[in-house]
Amino acid sequence: MSQYETPLFTGLKEHAKKDPVQFHIPGHKKGAGIDPEFRSFIGDPALSIDLINIGPLDDLHSPKGMIKKAQDLAAEAFGADYTFFSVQGTSGAIMTMVMAVCGPGDKILVPRNVHKSVMSAVVFSGATPIFIHPEIDKELGISHGITTESVEHALEQHPDAKGLLVINPTYFGVSADLKKIVEIAHSYKVPVLVDEAHGVHIHFHEDLPMSAMQAGADMAATSVHKLGGSMTQSSVLNVREGLVSVQRVQTILSMLTTTSTSYLLLASLDVARKRLATEGRELVERAIHLAEDTRRKINEIDKIECIGEEIVGTKAAYDYDPTKLIISIKELGLNGYDVEKWLRENYNIEVEMSDLYNILCIITPGDSERETGILVEALQALSSEFMNASADLVKPTVMLPDIPVLALTPRDAFYAETEIVPFSESAGRIIAEFIMVYPPGIPIFIPGEIISEENLAYVRKNLEVGLPVQGPEDPELNYLRVIKEHKAIR
Repeated sequence: MSQYETPLFTGLKEHAKKDPVQFHIPGHKKGAGIDPEFRSFIGDPALSIDLINIGPLDDLHSPKGMIKKAQDLAAEAFGADYTFFSVQGTSGAIMTMVMAVCGPGDKILVPRNVHKSVMSAVVFSGATPIFIHPEIDKELGISHGITTESVEHALEQHPDAKGLLVINPTYFGVSADLKKIVEIAHSYKVPVLVDEAHGVHIHFHEDLPMSAMQAGADMAATSVHKLGGSMTQSSVLNVREGLVSVQRVQTILSMLTTTSTSYLLLASLDVARKRLATEGRELVERAIHLAEDTRRKINEIDKIECIGEEIVGTKAAYDYDPTKLIISIKELGLNGYDVEKWLRENYNIEVEMSDLYNILCIITPGDSERETGILVEALQALSSEFMNASADLVKPTVMLPDIPVLALTPRDAFYAETEIVPFSESAGRIIAEFIMVYPPGIPIFIPGEIISEENLAYVRKNLEVGLPVQGPEDPELNYLRVIKEHKAIR
């Protein structure tokens, strides 16, 4: 088959063209039974292929026809032995990776700055996470990747680990030396699982970091919707045979996937793969040039810095993706959340994320000089408005959360007998829930960790500036759920 073909999308269109009489779900029946205003907005063509896994359309849970052909083409495009489509997002694909190699009591090596889906999978599987400290950028207040030395050290101490999970690239576009990390792990016969949520495009351009499949990794969960042109919630799981069982991957992915799979999402994966495989290099090249031009213009603005290739050089920052614009605004005396709100209210701009010290903007093939011009204009106005106010400010001290001590496995803590205590009185207790700032969804606490006063202060700081702290049952964070302590018998 040719990479210009779209077996799934084409098959759906041909089925819709026959205009069959439908006595199956979805109940809106090609849009006839849906709200008229919504139908007008979405359009009849989209609703005509919002279908279910009837015979002619194949079944994601046991693909043999058009879905299998589409997945086979994706595997060829991504350099994988097998590719599985995910309508549960990359979170579902990540949970599948972890649960495919880990069971109760098994060890898995993970960086502490993992996405919450990794820790959800650890709870579900009953695995024990062995945390590897990521390299910290104290100027930007963000975590990078893990070093080859830290991986080697972790495997020397835990050669019985069932897997090593690596983030490549990070949310901020920074990559470690993935090829070397894979070589080290494979020398211990340990499979490498890659969270490639923010790197679908890197496989298609030689000037970007090496992709998971290029580096020889065993599995990679890749968000096609984030940067590859498919619809939100659609992702792929790329697999290399050898250290992992493809059949087990299919089984677990099926366990985690709805039986009412969205054919709109699946079709968007099919056409996104075609475009990446046939035009990817050209599209990514254009995005790189647009990002570099925007970066240069931002760096001409007083008190604002857009990070570039100077970030490369440390052991964990082996390479970087220039299409991610990390914009540091701390010299203006503002936090990222204030800047995010200011850009929304004054220029109708929505950024990818903000934290205490930065905002993050992503440039994709969907952008043009029009959008980047508005961003540069807005940042120039921001600098002018706040530059004088920041003149007498002391350079801010960058706060970063510590990695707490893990006292219980996350699964044991999650299912343990618990109680509620005031947030201000929780230091020293073992937490039984997650606390994270989302995006990017990196946990500050996970179930089983000992609550530290330093990390409570970090949570308070994020709450004070309005950043989205999530996870606890109490959305106000006045109380936390902790492991119940029984009084000693006298």
